[in-house]
Amino acid sequence: MYTNKLDKKTFRSRIYEGTVRNYWVYVSDLYSTEVPANLMVFQDGYYYIDEDKPMRVPDIIDRLVASKIIPPTVCVFVEPGFFESPSKPEHHPDTQRSFEYDTVSDQYTRFLVDELLPEALAGLNISSNPNKRATVGFSSGGICAWSIAWFRSDLFGNVLSHCGSFVDIRGGGKYPYLIRNESPKPIRIFFQSGENDLDTRYGNWALGNKQMESALRFKGYDYKFEFGSEGHNLVHGSELLEESIIWLFGDNAIQGA
Repeated sequence: MYTNKLDKKTFRSRIYEGTVRNYWVYVSDLYSTEVPANLMVFQDGYYYIDEDKPMRVPDIIDRLVASKIIPPTVCVFVEPGFFESPSKPEHHPDTQRSFEYDTVSDQYTRFLVDELLPEALAGLNISSNPNKRATVGFSSGGICAWSIAWFRSDLFGNVLSHCGSFVDIRGGGKYPYLIRNESPKPIRIFFQSGENDLDTRYGNWALGNKQMESALRFKGYDYKFEFGSEGHNLVHGSELLEESIIWLFGDNAIQGA
């Protein structure tokens, strides 16, 4: 019997050797082991459940499930890793977050798919249909959410990105080029940025998201891009959260068994 209580758990990784991280699993109301549930995986997971921040995802999920707008959904909220025993100057939590999230490679995807999710989802009946599975993230977590789907679109067909760091921190600025020059992948993305988003030596976040939008349009992807006036925060994303989840998983989304 599963409840919708959020329980914090700790995970040690082999792929990111020496790191440990917290994660939470949330099972929405009306979940039944007889029917495969939808899945959402949140990077920077605590941003999305912190009562002092605007997202508060479990409340939104339960309201949409109760209204039968989306199917029962399981959410996994994952924090970036940190080193239990730092031994190098670069073993700083912020650095590890950037290494995991901003690097354009399949390493984080393999960590998620091969290591963490098998433990986190043990005993739960989760749909294997990529159209019923989504990755989510803010800032560096936003580009990470895209990377997960980019490298494993057979497992994750939906992305939700808030102020995604599609800039040249660890190569992420090349995604618009990659999208334009590779065959389209079966990925749908809802993403947002704002005119007051970050502008640093790594690039301009608003421009990076607009370049993503242009590339996705050029290749005929199914996407929705919302551009507002906010800065690098979750204010606009929280205002769009219910709409974005409905767009990903509601009646008008691509469905299937």
